[in-house]
Amino acid sequence: MNFEQAQQEVNTLSKKPGNDVLLKLYALYKQGSVGDVEGKRPGGFDFVGGAKYDAWAGLKGKTQEQAQQEYVALVEELKAKDAH
Repeated sequence: MNFEQAQQEVNTLSKKPGNDVLLKLYALYKQGSVGDVEGKRPGGFDFVGGAKYDAWAGLKGKTQEQAQQEYVALVEELKAKDAH
C-alpha cells in the first residue's frame, strides 16, 4: 500500500479510531504531505485546532518519507484490526 492508497483506505474503516489515533493519523498525514508544521498554534477556545497543531509539531524534523511510511503502517494496522 502506498501513501495515496492509505489515505483512501482509512476512510473505509468500519470502526472510527479513537481520538489519539485520529490525531496521530492527522499529524503523520500533514508531515507526510506538507512537511514541518508552519504558522502559529491556534489559541483561545480552538481546542481541536490546538491538539492537531501540537500533534503535528511533535513530528518536527521527521522526513516526509518517514511520515508517509508510518502513516501507511498505521493504516495497515487499523485495517487488520478492523477485519476481526
